[in-house]
Amino acid sequence: MKTSRISRIVQLLTLLQSGESHSVDDLVDLLEVSRRTLFRDLNELESIGVPYYYDNQAGGYRLDPDFFLPSINLNLQEALSILMLIRKGSAHLPKAFKKSAVMGGIKIENNLPGEIRRYCNATLDKISIRHDWHTPVGPAEKTFWILQRAVGRKFRVKIVYSSLYDGGDIETVLDPYHMAFKSRGWYVIGKSSIHNEIRTFKINRIKEITVMDKCYIPSDDFDVEEHFGNAWSMIKQGEIFDVKLRFSRMVAKNVAEVLWHKSQKTRFNDDGSLIAEFRVDGIGEISWWILGYGDQVEVIAPKELRNKIAAIAKKAAKINS
Repeated sequence: MKTSRISRIVQLLTLLQSGESHSVDDLVDLLEVSRRTLFRDLNELESIGVPYYYDNQAGGYRLDPDFFLPSINLNLQEALSILMLIRKGSAHLPKAFKKSAVMGGIKIENNLPGEIRRYCNATLDKISIRHDWHTPVGPAEKTFWILQRAVGRKFRVKIVYSSLYDGGDIETVLDPYHMAFKSRGWYVIGKSSIHNEIRTFKINRIKEITVMDKCYIPSDDFDVEEHFGNAWSMIKQGEIFDVKLRFSRMVAKNVAEVLWHKSQKTRFNDDGSLIAEFRVDGIGEISWWILGYGDQVEVIAPKELRNKIAAIAKKAAKINS
């Protein structure tokens, strides 16, 4: 067997040992093989003495869960936490990553004692995580994987990018330093040749990408946290503002219970209202968050932000009157 086939058969064995029944269609989809290849791999398992069988009642293949793989030393809470991350926390991952997460989860389950496995399954059936709306990776799946490899191997890429800032398509050579999920979408951060500085590009807006034959030398002083700095979310404007807001009693607790920014400071007034203070780079992004609270928030400082909010509110009132 070739190495790739060995790897595939190990994956097949792992799936069968999960203790669940897997139909032919399930196995074909998870392993990304044809039905003919699947049955050839099943025959290979049979030839080396792996005791799988077809469960007519369940309509799928099974393997004795006590066969071959030993238990690993995870306690109940550790097992539950890991499986929760895999099953409930992978909504923003590309399809291929989700599939890898499923395979990883199955491997972990295979090695759990029966009692812990049953507890985890019963508990996770009663837990759900509702994820925020986000930009789906699907249309940019190929671009995502090209960038992931380029980041890992330090290869330069040439991209055609639909830039909102530049008002159209731009072409640039990018040294991709880092990939991040932020503000409901996936981004790549790196040094752009036409900007001659480190920029952030939304992966879904990359229209064309080509991996070049040249490697880059990463900047020693690049740090992703420093790159985003004190921006409210992602976009720094190069000027620090001390923002002070007063929220009404109606929304005060709602605001206070969430950490919106790393610089956040809050205190309640005697009347139940809330004073929230932030130190942010730029007022563009935070202004849209403030507007979401409508007439339940007052901008105390700075004056530039107060005027900006008033102007937008006035325009919105005119449009909707």
